[in-house]
Amino acid sequence: MRKLLENATRLSFLKQNYDLPVYKRFLYNEVKASKAKIIGLYGARGVGKTTLMLQLLKERQFSADEALYISCDHPMFSEVSLFDFVDEFSKRGGKYIVIDEVHEAKEFQAHLKSVYDFLDVEVLFSGSSAIAISNPDFVRRYSMYRLPAFSLREYLELTQDVVLETYTLDELLNSHETIVSEIFSRLKEKKILKYYQDYSSAGAYPFYFEDPDKYVERLGDMINTALHTDLATIFKIPADKIDTLKKLLLTICVSKPLELSIDKLASTSGITKVTLYKYIDYLSRAELIRHISHEAKRFKSMRKPDKLYLANTNLFNALCINSDIGTRRETYFAAMTSYKHSLYYVDKGDFLLDEKITIEVGGEHKGFKQIKDIPDSYVVADDIEIGSGHKVPLWLFGFLY
Repeated sequence: MRKLLENATRLSFLKQNYDLPVYKRFLYNEVKASKAKIIGLYGARGVGKTTLMLQLLKERQFSADEALYISCDHPMFSEVSLFDFVDEFSKRGGKYIVIDEVHEAKEFQAHLKSVYDFLDVEVLFSGSSAIAISNPDFVRRYSMYRLPAFSLREYLELTQDVVLETYTLDELLNSHETIVSEIFSRLKEKKILKYYQDYSSAGAYPFYFEDPDKYVERLGDMINTALHTDLATIFKIPADKIDTLKKLLLTICVSKPLELSIDKLASTSGITKVTLYKYIDYLSRAELIRHISHEAKRFKSMRKPDKLYLANTNLFNALCINSDIGTRRETYFAAMTSYKHSLYYVDKGDFLLDEKITIEVGGEHKGFKQIKDIPDSYVVADDIEIGSGHKVPLWLFGFLY
């Protein structure tokens, strides 16, 4: 174990000396301020968890023997007890360990619990979204933070070299004209619709900024890794079933949300409905799709189909050539709002936010006909720079985080 620790220390030194981005995600200060002994960071592949953890590690300014970075997907940890390794690190003066890809370690839940119970060492770990959702003990015992894909606001901060504020949902709905003016006053060029279209195609994942020309290719690689490595390992999915998951993603990409009945999907995919529900759950946990229920299901009073969306609009470019514009608009809205707010779909309008606000999503000429006489209802319109009254620009919801 001592030799393993020496090798890990050498690799950690190399990793910590990589050039890190100056830009810090919105969760940085919140995680930094946490006093928890063990902190977990989870999210989809490619959203920047490793970078954020290395930035936090650098901020702590420990000596070389007090802090360590490891990644459990490295071959040297394949047959190692995670607890025994952290114990060895602690005995030799270790105070703070960053554990990347923790879900790759065998029985990691039990080992993290033992570290929490018996060792005097701080832990910052990252893992797939799937583990955070599937194990409620994580939320109770550790401070867990979900890192989503970039918002439009973050994308603009990076591409336009500007600092922009976040706004609450209430502020966006009730003061959107003022907020648009505030945003425009900070942008050197006021081409917000162009920026929104660019972001919708590419820019939701940080690796876009490393090599924009290879972005779609890397996006495809990220999807494959999430399927073949994360889901296959965590949920023990046979290799021959991964193609079924890919086919399901493609079907969601080219279809309108309510055309995806379970019966039709099961027939198209060639699997049973029980297995299909299970696979939809897996893809949701991996943050490749977004699963939205009808609001009546809150009361279990009606049998309604569910809506299935891709997790964000960038995924369309990696999965299919042709997609429905209405679906892309709804996908963007769902991606931007669901991080902080509950989201259902409804019969009148498209979405119900926080169980009280009705939203109709459409193009610039979308009117109020479908939601007239519904209190707390708004039209969220694409292709407009600024709204009026209860008509709010779609792009603006990218400023919620």
